[in-house]
Amino acid sequence: MSPGGCSLFVLDSPGGDLVSDLPCRSSKLHLSPKSDVKSLLTYVVTKTKVISGKYHRFLGRHFPRFYILYTTFMKGLQMLWADAKKARRIKANMWKYNMKFHQLSYRDMEHLRQFRRDITKCLFLGIISIPPFANYLVFLLMYLFPRQLLIQHFWTPKQQIDFLDIYHALRKQSHPEILCYLEKIIPLISDAGLRWHMTELCTKIQRGTHPAIHDILSLRECFSIHPLGMNQLRAFQMKALSRAMLLTPYLPSFLLRHRLKSHTTVIHQLDKALAKLGIAQLTAQEVKLACYLRGLNSTHIAEERCRTWLGEWLQISCSLKEAELSLLLHNVVLLSTNYIGTRC
Repeated sequence: MSPGGCSLFVLDSPGGDLVSDLPCRSSKLHLSPKSDVKSLLTYVVTKTKVISGKYHRFLGRHFPRFYILYTTFMKGLQMLWADAKKARRIKANMWKYNMKFHQLSYRDMEHLRQFRRDITKCLFLGIISIPPFANYLVFLLMYLFPRQLLIQHFWTPKQQIDFLDIYHALRKQSHPEILCYLEKIIPLISDAGLRWHMTELCTKIQRGTHPAIHDILSLRECFSIHPLGMNQLRAFQMKALSRAMLLTPYLPSFLLRHRLKSHTTVIHQLDKALAKLGIAQLTAQEVKLACYLRGLNSTHIAEERCRTWLGEWLQISCSLKEAELSLLLHNVVLLSTNYIGTRC
């Protein structure tokens, strides 16, 4: 008799001698291999979530500061990965439909622009981490210098406000130098009417008055020819404008000019796409980010005032031709310096 309840007898010879009792297959049913694997995976995932939750609670109770850094870093990785997937999708659509950057929607253009800047900083960190044991030093540097080495995804909420204030203070340092240069070149302007408008504009800004849109647009011709045209700007003025745009000024003159041109062109293209979309369609965060990119410290200004300022910027930008983009570059200073509610 077999353990499963059935007997099999084997005869050793024609005489019929009983030799052995072979066990038969059990009558009990088993799950299929696929069901076993699925159940095992579900069990592992459930246990992992439980252990992860306990680990997080342990860190939060005993190491609160480290826990904040840990959760910020993990969320930053998730956001960066999501950004990379979205950028890949946008690039795939551009290739599929033979589209150029300026033909994209505003949000897709802005996403690609910001992702390119973010991934450049991440690649720099990756390169300096290549030598043996250098990654330990890189982690230490990221902890000590998060503003310089990390992108915004890896900043805590408090760091985001503090670091944006620091960056704005750095670019604001270049404003007096840019305005002083505009005053100095007034005698070089050949047209008497344009000289008068430039003098009035500089005087208003020096007195703390926010200029009107027509005050700026009346000078568009000045910024398309010598000495304020994009191709006629001097090296020290380009360095000051680079600092105002949060771009590195430590490059040769021809690279500074090329970078300022490309950066201003991208903003001009963004402005056209945003005007087509409409400011009313932007969320509060999108409005503040758009204002900050264009020179306004929007972190401490009410949303409605930011929308008003952005509307003024778009009126100026969408009125300019490609040859007049030097005015858009200087507008980072002209339109933001004395706006109501800005912090010094």
